[in-house]
Amino acid sequence: MVKNDRWIRESARQGMIEPFSDAQVRKGVISYGVSSYGYDMRISDEFKIFTNINSTFIDPKKFDPAGFVDFKGDVCIIPPNSFVLATSIEYFRIPRGVLVICLGKSTYARCGMVVNVTPLEPEWEGHVTIEISNTTPLPAKIYANEGIAQLIFLQAAEVCETSYKDKAGKYQAQKGITLPKL
Repeated sequence: MVKNDRWIRESARQGMIEPFSDAQVRKGVISYGVSSYGYDMRISDEFKIFTNINSTFIDPKKFDPAGFVDFKGDVCIIPPNSFVLATSIEYFRIPRGVLVICLGKSTYARCGMVVNVTPLEPEWEGHVTIEISNTTPLPAKIYANEGIAQLIFLQAAEVCETSYKDKAGKYQAQKGITLPKL
């Protein structure tokens, strides 16, 4: 069952989303906050921009952070056919009986930018690490402190047998941009 805005507001009051925007903020920004059946999370002002200047390989088993350039600012430029990593402003604590699916905002999708986030598993907590791909042949802008993706909360008929916390998941309680771990 998809959870509605009333459930999201109540869960947020119990610490599920911090900081929490009780209404959808839209004027002059890419929207964020509570939506009909989800929550539009914001992106922080810290980015890791992919670069090939160091001639490194992308290897999820032995990740080399030299493939990124750190950047902090209100607007991040993603090079053509490249990507950045970023993090959510919000810190999430997912209940045991809930799975969260994340989808990119349509404003960015219509500009050729793809937002990729894996599901937020039951009892996972932390800042969400977000990957934004620029699929166009032109540089693309993303805006810090504005909406980047919508989270859709799905409640299970039964709680899971083994939660992310039970597994001692490697990304549990992550803060800021978290690079791949083995």
